[in-house]
Amino acid sequence: MGCCSGRSVLMFFCALQLITAVERQLFDFLGYQWAPILVNFLHVIVVILGLFGTVQYKPCYVVLYIVWTVFWVTWNVFICCLYLDLGGLSKDSDYLSLGLSSYRSWWKDNGPGCENRNLQTTRWQHLESPALVSELGCVLEYQYIEVMHSVLQLFISALGFVFACYVVNIFNEEEDTYLYK
Repeated sequence: MGCCSGRSVLMFFCALQLITAVERQLFDFLGYQWAPILVNFLHVIVVILGLFGTVQYKPCYVVLYIVWTVFWVTWNVFICCLYLDLGGLSKDSDYLSLGLSSYRSWWKDNGPGCENRNLQTTRWQHLESPALVSELGCVLEYQYIEVMHSVLQLFISALGFVFACYVVNIFNEEEDTYLYK
């Protein structure tokens, strides 16, 4: 695989990351989740810089993209753990809204295949427990949709990381050949 095909693949993954990040940003805005909005915004900026670095043969921008990708993978692992209630994290916490609002994931109220969630107050889950039935079954619960978004981001980022490392290596090899001619 030559430099041009490696660059093309990296540009493809950068474009794919931009598309999925903007889609994710939209749903984070709808859910008033301020921490993901901020991180997604930074992600879009760094991915654009990585794309610029790939097109303009600027390895420093591609290295910035590589470093950011490590953070981005960590962020998405955190999101997965949060929504799956792993590691002492809870999807009912207000980490993502930074404590500024009581909103949660947009998908919680608008999930695919969810029926009317506003049930009458006289319907209880169990007679011995006064917990109100707050939702009916959905085709896919909201936390799994959020986890799928993060896993998709993890997958694309991991491939982008590999190709970015490859492109930086190619840039460095080309620079070395020019120095010794």
